[in-house]
Amino acid sequence: METTTTGNAQNSLLMEFFIDELKDIYWAEQHLVKTLEKMAGKATTGELAQAFESHCDETKEHVTRLEQAFEMIGEKAKDKKCDAMAGIIAEGESIVSDTEKDTMTRDVGLIFAGQKAEHYEIATYGGLIRVAKTLGLTDVANLLVQTLNEEKAADEKLTGIAENNVNLEASREES
Repeated sequence: METTTTGNAQNSLLMEFFIDELKDIYWAEQHLVKTLEKMAGKATTGELAQAFESHCDETKEHVTRLEQAFEMIGEKAKDKKCDAMAGIIAEGESIVSDTEKDTMTRDVGLIFAGQKAEHYEIATYGGLIRVAKTLGLTDVANLLVQTLNEEKAADEKLTGIAENNVNLEASREES
């Protein structure tokens, strides 16, 4: 499946920006695979561990989709360090080290960290989709919409876990 851009879009500054942002989120997704595996291992509840494991599998697919997007625009899939996601990952690691093992408070922290990553991804994919459409890259936009929907669903799942039991149980833990 090949996508063509409209007019001079292929050589535009916007196209350069789009490719740069694809490289950024490609780095982020690759690093999130490792991070989600670690987060699943640190979770206290099985429900949260399963949510991270499930989203880790989806994230591997996100990496594959990004590779497809690069191919569709005739670019080699390359990553560029995503400073924002690197910071979010580092903050998540700090949250884990600042909370006690096997507590619901740690799960609250893991949910915070997970949702910060999800919100960054939701914002990034939303922007990429709009730019892809502007550039006439409809097939690329449609591919990215699949990932955006999965990121939103992961965020909603984490919210549900927090609201249904984790936050309340954490509020009962004594220091």
